[in-house]
Amino acid sequence: MSAEEKNPAEDTEGQTAAEDHTVTEDQAADEGNTEEQDAPADDADLDPIAALTEEVAMLKDQVLRARAETENVRRRADRDRADASAYAVTGFARDMLSVSDNLRRALDSMPEDIAEEMKVFVEGVEMTERELLNTMEKYGITKVEPEVGEKFDHKFHQAMFEVPTTEHAPGSVMQVVAAGYVIKDRLLRPAMVGVAKGDAKAVDTEA
Repeated sequence: MSAEEKNPAEDTEGQTAAEDHTVTEDQAADEGNTEEQDAPADDADLDPIAALTEEVAMLKDQVLRARAETENVRRRADRDRADASAYAVTGFARDMLSVSDNLRRALDSMPEDIAEEMKVFVEGVEMTERELLNTMEKYGITKVEPEVGEKFDHKFHQAMFEVPTTEHAPGSVMQVVAAGYVIKDRLLRPAMVGVAKGDAKAVDTEA
């Protein structure tokens, strides 16, 4: 057989290999087309309008929170400024209470019958006390002086001792040792008082 003659088996094998190669290339091309078609579908899942809407809502919430915090800070600053203005003289007022106490003690120690030449002195002390109290009231400092028989109030009174008695209900004010003072709505010093104590013998007799 000459070299120019071809083997039919070899032609068949070559043709089969060529067809297989062609099929492989076609499959690769189909897979590539499939990936290209899938890519736009993934991009379609990301909605830009929804993303922007969510971002706007988040920024709006942050702005509202920042505005609320700023308003709270402003209110606290206004309250602190008002308190500083109202109670700026608290320390000075507390120091002046001893002056008021001494003036009152001086007046209480005066005898009922005093010499004529001493009346002017006593009137001067009384005027000084009134002027001091009036000046303190201008700054919101008022005197707390309970009456005998008044109910004891722990917010403004401080019990110094107890007095056994049946004339007043237990816990009533029986004696005022020193007046109290308040500045605006704050207690500067409680009134020092003696309070009534129930008489045990009287209670046993009534029983």
